Amino acid sequence: MGKHRARGILILALVLFVVGVSAARFAPESPTGLEVYPSASLTRRTWLSQYNPALKGTAGDTPVLVFEGALPGGTMLVLGGTHADEPAGAAAALVIAENVSPEQGRLIVIPYANASGFSHTLPQEGHPSHYTLDTPGGPRRIPFGSRLTNPVHQWPDPTVYIEKVQRQKLAGTESRNLNRAYPGEENGSLTAKVAYAITRLIVDEGVDVAVDLHESSPEYPVNNAIVAHDRAMDLAAIAAVELEYAGVSINIEPSPVNLRGLSHREWGDNTDTLAVLLESPNPSQGRLRGTTDERLVVEGIDPMYLKASLRGRLYVPYTEEGAPLAMRVGRHVASVEALAWSHTMLSPDRGIVLGGLPTYSELLENGVGAYLKPSR
Repeated sequence: MGKHRARGILILALVLFVVGVSAARFAPESPTGLEVYPSASLTRRTWLSQYNPALKGTAGDTPVLVFEGALPGGTMLVLGGTHADEPAGAAAALVIAENVSPEQGRLIVIPYANASGFSHTLPQEGHPSHYTLDTPGGPRRIPFGSRLTNPVHQWPDPTVYIEKVQRQKLAGTESRNLNRAYPGEENGSLTAKVAYAITRLIVDEGVDVAVDLHESSPEYPVNNAIVAHDRAMDLAAIAAVELEYAGVSINIEPSPVNLRGLSHREWGDNTDTLAVLLESPNPSQGRLRGTTDERLVVEGIDPMYLKASLRGRLYVPYTEEGAPLAMRVGRHVASVEALAWSHTMLSPDRGIVLGGLPTYSELLENGVGAYLKPSR
């Protein structure tokens, strides 16, 4: 009897040891580990929990960076990292935050909107946990995550997710999709709390233009596009013309009235801001991709997508040069600057003039890392 008891205790101790080691390996990164090194124009750094105290101390809290120009004007919000498996979104927000020098108005940047999403990757996708860029000062390691909040932070998923505006029914996992959670709930799920805080920020800070940076699969029809709320169509149209002069061809898509919970719809319906969402083609998240690794994330070259392009199956141009991160980030940075310029043309008294940002051609030539600081 004593022998069996001793054996049982030994087995239990071994199990607890294995569980402890596994837990340490699979524990999500803290959102405070998400790197951003703002430019010298930073005037205020706060946390998203300022706009919803229910986020304080949670994995959903994330840095909010405010840059202010010498001349008074309007306010623009740039949101990166809504979906952490769409790397150009966060990378473009980082390039903007680490280089911008506003001349007029204010710029608010949230590089990692869904911080929890950067602490894991989607199961069975084979995505890398990060990718590395060469910068003038050394390597910069940027996390690659998931389009959903980490289930460690929000669980369980409902069988069916019912969004709160029109009671539309979605898959249960979509309850962890920040871009299906707007306008959010102050004391709802973690994802809903994040959405609520962002909506409150737009209201409290008087944001004139709000830009949500995304990517989509090359086979997805809404691509290389500005998705604009009804009230933001003029803003998008003028920006698109300006982008053509910079060598960036972009489509304009109206925000669907009956597709709820998305930033470009709910920000525009629930606040006074002009809401837009930007899309660029991302081979590393598409269904047709081959090997998924850091190289695909950065270089965007995939033989499967080239075959699909030759067969006319894609909605974007795709050649042997692929869809490199530098091109996608360049499109986003150029689009943000064009949207600011467009708003200044439409509302001169609320002008937003962003200085210090690399041009589309400079990003293509020098790469994204040339405009980022190294990891510390």
